[in-house]
Amino acid sequence: MLYLDNAATTPVRREVIEAMWPYLTTTFGNPSSHHTVGEAAAAGLDDARRRIATVLGTRPGDIVFTAGGTEADNLAVKGLTLGSITRGRHVVTSAVEHEAVAESFAYLRRFHDVEVTTLPVDHTGRVDPEEFGAALRPDTVLASIMAANNEIGTIQDLAALGTIARAARVPLHTDAVQAAGWLPLGLDRLGVDALSLSGHKLGAPKGVGLLAVRGALPLEPLVHGGGQERGRRSGTENVAAAVGLATAVELAEQERLGATERVTLLRDAFIARVLQEVPGARLTGHPEHRLPGIASFVFPGTSGEAVLLELERRGVVSSSGSACAAGSDEPSAVLLAIGVEPTVAQTAVRLSCTTSVTARELDDAASAVVAAVAAVAALG
Repeated sequence: MLYLDNAATTPVRREVIEAMWPYLTTTFGNPSSHHTVGEAAAAGLDDARRRIATVLGTRPGDIVFTAGGTEADNLAVKGLTLGSITRGRHVVTSAVEHEAVAESFAYLRRFHDVEVTTLPVDHTGRVDPEEFGAALRPDTVLASIMAANNEIGTIQDLAALGTIARAARVPLHTDAVQAAGWLPLGLDRLGVDALSLSGHKLGAPKGVGLLAVRGALPLEPLVHGGGQERGRRSGTENVAAAVGLATAVELAEQERLGATERVTLLRDAFIARVLQEVPGARLTGHPEHRLPGIASFVFPGTSGEAVLLELERRGVVSSSGSACAAGSDEPSAVLLAIGVEPTVAQTAVRLSCTTSVTARELDDAASAVVAAVAAVAALG
């Protein structure tokens, strides 16, 4: 089996399991306990926080551990907006955000009378920096634009958007869940004030993520209780998962530079072959400013689900797009936002790899795509 749905989740890396194991067995204490067993666990948690902060170029105190990317996005969008709601009730986002961001803004609109400006994107999925700047107002308290899209792989020009946001004194949050391991991470390097990550996209377990947020920004917590995570996310911390996440983040950053160029070349060759050999195939997302590990297509005149079944029959596991929207009969909101017709959007197929993918694997995958689409098309 060739697994090409890594944008949905990745296998847990052996190095991560080994790093976590002591905190699942011998070093099991509650990090809030004031005795040697608890202090040992707290030391592991502090070390994980420090290691992640080093990669992200921020202070350890700016790292908030969460139960995943969705919680991190919710904490950023709701927490930063509500933390500044006495200053204004206007926020800015884009039409291609993950549901965790989009639904958080919808909640703020419904229950807190927040005005949400949703910016359109071009046919490749990018936000226009001029339109972004024009949307910012004196009462804008937050902007949230994802670093790279989970369905079509398009990378936003966060450097330009961040410069505009800073000039307007508007905090900028980014969902960097898909960007991790492919793009340089860090608040300053990306030009943002808050950043969300998810462990299971990086080879860490499901159920752990983080929000990196500048300490000077007011952040209203979503979870109240014992005041853990400097009062920003109560609840006993999952020390083993935090240690695993730190290990995964470090490994991803170490491997990124050597892998990005190689995988980009392999991906481009894969895309070129599919577009050449599959009649009517269309690439979705930006042809150049896209994540190295994501190739996404629509195949007009077919059924995306039927193509996926044919691919799996040929040993290739992939998806139609966001796993968070799996099972929905509605066409992808991201594809509709970039101008894909609703019927064509339902023919979408996304293949996503890791940095270890080989030329042989992607060549085999291309052959499988060509054969699978032909088989579905032959059914009429």
